[in-house]
Amino acid sequence: MSPHSAKMSSHRSQQNGTSSTMVLELSDLSDTQNRISPIHSNEKDRPRPSSLRELGRTLSKEDNDENEGETLPSPTTAVEKVQRWNEPRVNMVRSFGAFFSFIILGANDAALGALIPYLQDYYNLSYTVVSLAFLSPLAGYISAALLNNTIHLRFGQRGIAIIGPCSHILAYTVTAVHPPFPVIAVVFALAGFGSGVEDAAWNAWMGAMANANEILGFLHGFYGLGATIAPIVATTLVTQAGVEWYYFYYFMIGMATIELAVCSTSFWSASGAEFRRLNPRTTESKDNRMTEALFRRPAARVTWLCTLFLFGYMGIEVALGGWITEFMLSVRKGGRFASGMTATGFWLGMTVGRVVLGFVTPRIGENLAIIIYIPITIALELLFWLVPQFYVSAVSVAFQGFFLGPLFPAAVVAVSKLLPRHLHVSALGFASAVGFSGAALFPFAVGAIAQTRGVEVLQPVILALLVVVLGVWFGLPGMAGKGHEGGGERVRREGWRGVVDRVKGWARGRFVRR
Repeated sequence: MSPHSAKMSSHRSQQNGTSSTMVLELSDLSDTQNRISPIHSNEKDRPRPSSLRELGRTLSKEDNDENEGETLPSPTTAVEKVQRWNEPRVNMVRSFGAFFSFIILGANDAALGALIPYLQDYYNLSYTVVSLAFLSPLAGYISAALLNNTIHLRFGQRGIAIIGPCSHILAYTVTAVHPPFPVIAVVFALAGFGSGVEDAAWNAWMGAMANANEILGFLHGFYGLGATIAPIVATTLVTQAGVEWYYFYYFMIGMATIELAVCSTSFWSASGAEFRRLNPRTTESKDNRMTEALFRRPAARVTWLCTLFLFGYMGIEVALGGWITEFMLSVRKGGRFASGMTATGFWLGMTVGRVVLGFVTPRIGENLAIIIYIPITIALELLFWLVPQFYVSAVSVAFQGFFLGPLFPAAVVAVSKLLPRHLHVSALGFASAVGFSGAALFPFAVGAIAQTRGVEVLQPVILALLVVVLGVWFGLPGMAGKGHEGGGERVRREGWRGVVDRVKGWARGRFVRR
């Protein structure tokens, strides 16, 4: 064999510090065994292979071991191209499926508020008992938070696309046959589980796309669209068509059936193996992904603050949208149809806000945007509470919806920037699902308190929650290396006057910098 030197390089794909880069240099094939040495490796005590064949077996075994165990770092891969809503092409159909799912999520949440007065009359229920319809989905949301990551790892987005719609279909079918109220309260938990897994999955998926603020704005805009349509349809069926409240759920069964067909077809190739390939572990933690997201700093701080924020936010959204009809009937003395349309105005304002402000938010930054939107909403809530006029209340609650709308998408994008990609489903899934628990707990609390204090308690409860979520947002850390600061960090550094100056500067087409 010729003694001439030959050089060979073998590079394993590298993303973070969990993989190895190995350079093999062969000067003389007769001395190969003594010449192979690792140049760079994280494993300092790696035994040297005795032959090239043994080296190949060793590398292959490492790859297999990493793929099989979630307690070990996944094999790193080449940097994936950021997906768009229309790239690859299958994402166009998948995005349509996700958008349609959010129409159903919005209709599911908003219709109940419009139907509360008719449920009370049909079953002869008190405020406290009828509020169980809001509370029962809590069990479903918590189950979704705990199982979401497991469903993704085992079944991928295909599993979400089947389990979520099937849960909706079953829950709506039982409700449509108007069984005794305790049965309805139980099956609403199943609807909550379907909504929880879908909300978590599609938020995490679209939150990692290019132009995430705009895409999530549209996603949640479709939620608002469903929430806008549902009270109109439900109120019209009862007040104009003269049918019972449960006829609305025949409409929901048809919608959920379409959802199952579209989502299961478009996400059929998105298996668990495909999900694990696209979302490899990028840290050296020995814990599974959920444990890392919830109990290992710094990820745990971000996850829990986001969870508390969304918990309060969803409580505000659904308590206000759910009880506004009863409030306008009982306190503002409006007519049944006009009061139902007030709820429609709230959800329509939320829809428009998510779409329009979805283009504003990324230009001023998610953290600063939320610091601006929440105080404006607080001012509108005070106007709603303190000015006892029907039309003033109707207009102010619609504008509250407008400024509340972009908070959820902005929070998802902010957290996506703070956490590594392999934790997105675990962290955002948990935060979204537990956030939906707020949508169950706080409307129930309003109803329970209203039983003795009257539905007027809606306004102080909403105002207190707005102040709390603003305080929680101030605790979010800055986005290292991305030119963003946490809400509290910016205010502490610049003061409120500095924040206002930045907003004025942005309105003039440029930032005011110190």
